[in-house]
Amino acid sequence: MSKALITDLYELNMAASYLQRAMVGPATFSLFVRDLPPSRGFLVAAGLEDCLQYLESFAFEAEDLAWLAQAGYSSEVIEMLGALRFTGDVHAVPEGRIILANEPLLEITAPIAEGQLVETYMLNQITFQTTIATKATRCRLAAGDIELVDFALRRTHGAEAGMAVARVSAIAGFVGSSNVEAARLFGLHPAGTMAHSYIEAFPTEADAFRAFTEDLPGPTTFLVDTYDSLEGVKTAVAVIRDLGLTGTLGVRLDSGNLAQLAQETRRLLDDADLPQVRIFVSGGLDEYDLERFRLDGVPVDAAGIGTHMGVSADAPSLDSAYKLVAYGDRPVLKLSAGKATLPGAKQVWRRSRIDEDILTTRQETGPAGFEPLLVPVMRGGRRVGPPGTIEAARQRLVRDLDRLPGAARDLHVPAAPAVAVSAVLRSLTDDVTAAMRRRIGEATQP
Repeated sequence: MSKALITDLYELNMAASYLQRAMVGPATFSLFVRDLPPSRGFLVAAGLEDCLQYLESFAFEAEDLAWLAQAGYSSEVIEMLGALRFTGDVHAVPEGRIILANEPLLEITAPIAEGQLVETYMLNQITFQTTIATKATRCRLAAGDIELVDFALRRTHGAEAGMAVARVSAIAGFVGSSNVEAARLFGLHPAGTMAHSYIEAFPTEADAFRAFTEDLPGPTTFLVDTYDSLEGVKTAVAVIRDLGLTGTLGVRLDSGNLAQLAQETRRLLDDADLPQVRIFVSGGLDEYDLERFRLDGVPVDAAGIGTHMGVSADAPSLDSAYKLVAYGDRPVLKLSAGKATLPGAKQVWRRSRIDEDILTTRQETGPAGFEPLLVPVMRGGRRVGPPGTIEAARQRLVRDLDRLPGAARDLHVPAAPAVAVSAVLRSLTDDVTAAMRRRIGEATQP
């Protein structure tokens, strides 16, 4: 399926006008988040890989052009769109890096029609995946030694979202996913047990447990809460003993007071001389539940995290923007109340401790001991290197989290690190603002 038409109509309208007027000068667009949600002290950059794949393959197919012709676009515009490919340069923050408000996650410099047409897809992917990667990271931070598994596919807003959730949760440190296609495509560990329907399909719980282990020998986790959780644990113990099961074994609790049930389940398993049998919990869990399990010493070995992570339930959106900051050699900005922007291509500089980043023009040299966050990832419409990997993104995230102050990682009342604006960028903003206000004044003179 062609993705060129996955855009907002006004992008097409603006691109058509640019093309007809031969406006082909280089334009720089900057994608950033204006403000962090109140419960967030940081964001985790994600979605770049899908954006780069999209840009490399960007093209209007024959059926796209036929539909546009029916929609009323001129033959001249149709011909120009048919020849259009993405030929621009991209600077971006690599996936897995910590990012803060007003710091560009991605900047595109391309002929203005190209940069305009890809806006919607860039925002769609970066915004969603960064939102979920951040939520998944909060869960990972809260969980301590508890292993986490992505259980979100059936709750995400569409199958494509489910694929992205599986990938970015792996970047955050989840050990597996119930999403089989994501496991195949991304090389993840497929994880799953059985459903209550399976238990109900057999005359007794014991019959179901026996059948499952006979038909699918290997690692087994028994779902024990279909009828009575603690009785289910006792049944699992009996089946394990009767069949002499060894290897990786577990019981899954999916309802009720999970903390209390986990304590009682651990006691039953230990009393049965089965300390190796693990306890897996699921059922509407989020980072706050995981934090309570950790702080209270609840004997949970692993947890399936679904709805709350897959839709980032407490902060499901970001105030993201994709704004033109330069056209040709002219830096531009927006002066709207509450939505003003900073002009020109930019860079973000960071020292070893993430306590105050510096936002500068791209031409500026960073202070000694600071590193640039935005790196070239595409030139002339082609990647500058091989596709990024989940493992590389995970390692970047681990390093950045170690450098992030505890106040920013706080789950309840986080304090985000500051972002300073360089004197050069402030001066440029003042100059461009003054020049724009003069032009506005001149245009309104009688």
